[in-house]
Amino acid sequence: MNKVTNEAVIQPGDWLGMIGGGQLGRMFCHAAQSLGYKVAVLDPDLNSPAGAVADKHIRAAYDDEEGLRALSAQCKAITTEFENVPAASLQFLEQGSRVTPSSSAVAVVQDRITEKAFIVSAGVPVAPYAPIHSKADLQNADAALFPGILKAARLGYDGKGQARVSSREEALNAFAQFGEVPCVLEALQPLKDEISVVMARSLNGDVAAFVPSHNEHRDGILAVSTAASANLPVYQEAITAATKIAQTLGYYGVFCVEFFILQDGSVIANEIAPRPHNSGHFTMDACVTSQFAQQARVMAGLPLGSATSHSYSVMLNLLGDLWFDEQGTYREPDWAGVLAVPGACLHLYGKAEARKGRKMGHINVIGSTLEEAQQRAAQAALPLGFVYHA
Repeated sequence: MNKVTNEAVIQPGDWLGMIGGGQLGRMFCHAAQSLGYKVAVLDPDLNSPAGAVADKHIRAAYDDEEGLRALSAQCKAITTEFENVPAASLQFLEQGSRVTPSSSAVAVVQDRITEKAFIVSAGVPVAPYAPIHSKADLQNADAALFPGILKAARLGYDGKGQARVSSREEALNAFAQFGEVPCVLEALQPLKDEISVVMARSLNGDVAAFVPSHNEHRDGILAVSTAASANLPVYQEAITAATKIAQTLGYYGVFCVEFFILQDGSVIANEIAPRPHNSGHFTMDACVTSQFAQQARVMAGLPLGSATSHSYSVMLNLLGDLWFDEQGTYREPDWAGVLAVPGACLHLYGKAEARKGRKMGHINVIGSTLEEAQQRAAQAALPLGFVYHA
C-alpha cells in the first residue's frame, strides 16, 4: 500500500460522514468536531443521539438512495457506527466518497459463517464450529460440538440471536425458534478470560493497538472492561492476531477483535466488530488518543495518534436498569455521588428514555495504578447500585 499523499488528506473544516445515529456516532461527532471537522449523520430517527450533536442530520433509512446521495455529496469520507449497515449502501457510497471500512470488509463481518472462515484463512484459530443451513446440518453435526452455542449468522449482537445448547435436540429447538435462518454452531470452550483488542489501521497501513481490555459480560452485554497492561505474552499474542486479521481483510478504520483465553493459555478469536467498541471506551479518558479520534484520523487520511495509555482504567457500562429502584420505580441515578469519586469520568449518551437493557452511558474510572482504578470504580459503582467486584 502506497503512503497517503497530501492530496488524500481531508483538511479540518471539511465534512466527514457517519451512517448510524447511536452513541458510537455521537462520540465520533464530538471527536471529529474537536479536530475541526463538520459531521453529517444519516439516520432515520429524529431523536438519535448522534443526530442531536451533528452539524447536519439527514433523516433517511440506511438504504435510502436519496439520503445516501445527499451524504456522499456533502462528505469526502464516510464511516459507520454499527456493523449492520447494508454493505450495498457502503458500496453505493464508494462511488463518490472514501468509505472506511470498505463495503467488502464489512460484508465479511456481517455474516458469522463468512467471518469464521475468513479468520481461519488469516491463520488465526477459532473455536471448533460448523455452518448450519438446515436441520440436516444439525443432525449431522459432530457430537464434539455439544455442548455449544448456536448463533444466528446475521444481525445478532449483545447476546441476541444466540442460544446455549447442551444437546442436538436443544439445538434443533433453538434453530426452529430462530426461524431456521443460517447459523453457526460453536463448541463451548473452557474459558479462563475474555479480552478484546481495539486498534486502528490507517490508509497507509500503519497500525496502532490500544491496551487489550479484560471484559466481563452479563446477560450477553458487556458490563465491565478493565485496561491494565499489554505486557502479558497472551495480550501480545492477541494484538498480533488482530493485526493479522486487519491486514488480511484489507481493513482501514477502527475495529475490535474479541478473543477467548482458554484454560490452557491458548488464544482464539471470537468475533470482529468493524467499528469502535464498548470495550474501547476507556480510551476516551485513559489514552493519548481515543478510539473515536483515531476513527476520524483514518477517514481524513491523517497520521494515527498515539494509542499509549497514560492511566489504568475501569469502564462501567450503564444500562437503563440503573434508572429504576428495586420496586421498579423510576428515579435519576446519583450522578453527584459518582462524580465525587476522583478519576470518575461520566459519559451519558443523551437518550431521552431509560429502558432496562438499553445502553444509556458509561463511566471511565482512571487511576495511577490498577488497584487505585479498581478501588475508585468500586466507589463510583456504589451510589448507582452497580454490582462491581475487582
